Amino acid sequence: MEIIAIILFISILVLILYGYPVAFTLGGLSVLYAICFIDPIAYSAIPPRIMGIVTNYVLIAVPLFIFMGIMLERSGLAESLLETMAILFGKVKGGLAVSVVLVGALLAASTGIVGATVVTMGLISLPTMLKRGYSPELATGTIAASGTLGQIIPPSVVLILLGSVLNVSVGDLFKAAIVPGILLVAVYIMYILIVAQLKPENAPVIPAEEIEAFKANNFLRKLIVAFVLPLSLIVAVLGSIFAGIASPTEAAGVGALGAIILTIQQRKFNLAILKEVMQETTLLTSMVFMILIGATVFSFVFRELEGDIFLIELIQGSNLSTYAFLFMVMLVVFVAGFFIDFIEIIFIIVPLVAPIFTLMEIDLVWIGILLAINLQTSFLTPPFGFSLFYLKGVAPDTITTQQLYRGIIPFLLIQAIILLLVVLFPNILMR
Repeated sequence: MEIIAIILFISILVLILYGYPVAFTLGGLSVLYAICFIDPIAYSAIPPRIMGIVTNYVLIAVPLFIFMGIMLERSGLAESLLETMAILFGKVKGGLAVSVVLVGALLAASTGIVGATVVTMGLISLPTMLKRGYSPELATGTIAASGTLGQIIPPSVVLILLGSVLNVSVGDLFKAAIVPGILLVAVYIMYILIVAQLKPENAPVIPAEEIEAFKANNFLRKLIVAFVLPLSLIVAVLGSIFAGIASPTEAAGVGALGAIILTIQQRKFNLAILKEVMQETTLLTSMVFMILIGATVFSFVFRELEGDIFLIELIQGSNLSTYAFLFMVMLVVFVAGFFIDFIEIIFIIVPLVAPIFTLMEIDLVWIGILLAINLQTSFLTPPFGFSLFYLKGVAPDTITTQQLYRGIIPFLLIQAIILLLVVLFPNILMR
């Protein structure tokens, strides 16, 4: 039975890599194996499990945060935020790139959706950076890395799903992710400033007359609109969670309403925009929940076939240390991130290893943060990184794939350093 469970797992991975729909591959193949190899009496346990997923209160935050992110993308706040931030840092060498990192962090804290952030940043900032004389490598690397901060900076959809799968508090994951997120932003900025000092031609300053012209035209109002409004939304969402006033789901509702209000304030709100945002939210939410239902069926069948017992016995029999097993899991997740999306990884791989981490008495909040940073790193790694595909899709034809790859390598090294720091010093996480 254990061998059949492993064959089921391998079969699903092969079919997913061949391009079959993930949700239907997970659920459909698992049902076929259940019919062939499991006692029919056990089938009655599947519907309650599925209903348990559909009625999970925490997971209501997923569509609300997706709605919030897409609505903010349509509001035009990202563009005004980048323009204002670029002027503030305009006299600093590499100031425009620094502003891109900070805007990426703020968008991550506002949306939590990687694809939308990378595409938005690519469309808004890449042409500007190239026009101002930035090297293609530094420009593309900065945008791809900054846009992917939504994987780790709360309110991250990745962390919400990890909390559900690992059965830990989403609020605890959000708190624990703050320090690694800030560290990533800080080290990104340090790297950009160092490059700008060593190679000023790759990161020129903004001309003084342009800065003065921007400041002369109602600068204070621009500053308030660009900073105060998005920051107010972030404080309302994350502050209410950390203060214990609201659950992540309730805070997500506040965020969704706040995003609508900001879009109205920017005079971008209309029924066509609302319809478009609702359609995209429904599409993404349906995809997430269909995969989750398929993964629930797979998890049930895998356990009925005693696959989890086989894995636990295999790990215990191999006498792997805690860190050796952690390294193995991280390597598998990192490589899997090249080929399948983070949602599939969270729902297929994480449920299999979570019981083993529990058996080893490892802090699952710490594991959740490590997995989130690891997934973020795989999103940036050539040649399969999803963020690179997103950026390449909106980049001008003058940007080559080689330039994109060369530009992201320094940021990948930074990611690896931060991941290692969190592994070696788990106490840096806020609790």
